[in-house]
Amino acid sequence: MKYLITGASGMLGRDLQTVLAGRSVTALGRSDLDVTDLGAVTDAVAGFDVVINAAAYTQVDDAETNEEAAYAVNADGALNLAIATSVGSARLVQVSTDYVFDGRATTPYPENTPRDPISAYGRTKAAGEKFVLAENPEGSFIVRTAWLYGQHGPNFATTMLRLAGSHPTVSVVGDQLGQPTWTMDLARQIALMLDTDAPAGVYHGTNSGVASWFDFAREVFTLAGLDPERVLRTDSAAFVRPAPRPSYSVLGHDAWAAVGLEPMRPWQQALAEAAATGALGELAPLGAWKK
Repeated sequence: MKYLITGASGMLGRDLQTVLAGRSVTALGRSDLDVTDLGAVTDAVAGFDVVINAAAYTQVDDAETNEEAAYAVNADGALNLAIATSVGSARLVQVSTDYVFDGRATTPYPENTPRDPISAYGRTKAAGEKFVLAENPEGSFIVRTAWLYGQHGPNFATTMLRLAGSHPTVSVVGDQLGQPTWTMDLARQIALMLDTDAPAGVYHGTNSGVASWFDFAREVFTLAGLDPERVLRTDSAAFVRPAPRPSYSVLGHDAWAAVGLEPMRPWQQALAEAAATGALGELAPLGAWKK
């Protein structure tokens, strides 16, 4: 079995390489493969059995004024990979996002919920999903994820630890709900899905449970040996951003059970392991902000 990872230099791409170590894996970063170039994609995909597309334009706020650039990567890039894998009869894993939904739900989004994005980034990722399912429906997996953190890139958890070393308190919104998800857990779940020959379709790749960003930050502080009371609750009105954020990004996991697989573990367990294994980097010592 030969695997190709696109977007391999990113946070998830690096963890996918770790999880798939020992197998026949080719890892291509942005400088190695331009997913917007169909010819280049067709040449790159030839001969592979599985393609995992972790390439994405993820600058959510920037996409509001650069939607065409985001569309080229998130939609056209996904289309090119779907075309190429369909021709070569390879399986395609398209990593997608909770931003394809409107964030107005009050219960976890089932996998078959109609897409209704409210941001440019969400629109481009939703278009990518549609292209993949249209071009390679029998061989494609849409894996939606959210609130990613990990060892190999900037993310919310590491930002909290950095701020803990320079600020006495941090204000974090408590009115947006989602599922903090460790990229290593997501990489393992994708590998499990492929190894068990799960059927093509849509899956939600998030750690289980529900948290606000405030809850997430307090847990990061606690695991770092810092006082969680230094995390102060605020609301979204205090952090107005160019792109609207879904207020509810909790994804349902029924598709895993339907194919006989366990959903990903609770987010608290994953975060604890990530912290214990150094995946969050060096933990800021208590009182470091005073130095």
